Amino acid sequence: MFWWDPTYILVIIGAIISGIASSNVNSTFNAYRKVLNRQGLTAQQVAMMILHDAGIYDVSIERISGNLTDHYSPNEKVLRLSDTVYNSRSVAAIGVAAHECGHAIQHMVGYAPLKLRSVSVPVANIGSWLSWPLIILGLILGQTGLARVGVLLFTFVVIFQLITLPVEFDASQRAVNILGDSRILDADELKGASKVLKAAALTYVAALFSAILQLLRLVLIVNRSSSRRN
Repeated sequence: MFWWDPTYILVIIGAIISGIASSNVNSTFNAYRKVLNRQGLTAQQVAMMILHDAGIYDVSIERISGNLTDHYSPNEKVLRLSDTVYNSRSVAAIGVAAHECGHAIQHMVGYAPLKLRSVSVPVANIGSWLSWPLIILGLILGQTGLARVGVLLFTFVVIFQLITLPVEFDASQRAVNILGDSRILDADELKGASKVLKAAALTYVAALFSAILQLLRLVLIVNRSSSRRN
């Protein structure tokens, strides 16, 4: 009966919101994937230009398999661009590459939210791995305290999602400003890249909202279980 709990509707709502956000970013990226920049630059070339203009020479750029699997690894100082971005000359790909460069610049200047996110990763991972086992075990054994520990651990996942928002929004804003100020993209091309980055940012908002709904569900389940035993 636990798995058919009525509060599961909160998870369904979160899944729908995340699905819409994911569909939106894919459709927006695919639309502007067809629009090539007039200078004929590839995303990899643009990334290299942005890094060097920012005085960053110790970050390597690598190609990684997958679709929109792009990311910057601060520990390795590696900027990885996906197959759909690396050699692409589209304004969508350039926007994504510039966004990842934004993270590299955040790392160089010591952007506080990025530092906080890096520190919180291990805690968020522990919360993600252990929260559900502890909650389920606590409910099965009738140990509300154990279940509440699981809820607390899941709270760290929500906090991590919250910390992620300013990091991602700031990286996108840096990307847009750089692409515009350096005239890598013309005004109309920049609008397309901006739309792609805004769509991508909404996926993080959706992830936070889904995590909050999941946390609310867990609180309701544990509190109801505690009330039945009192």
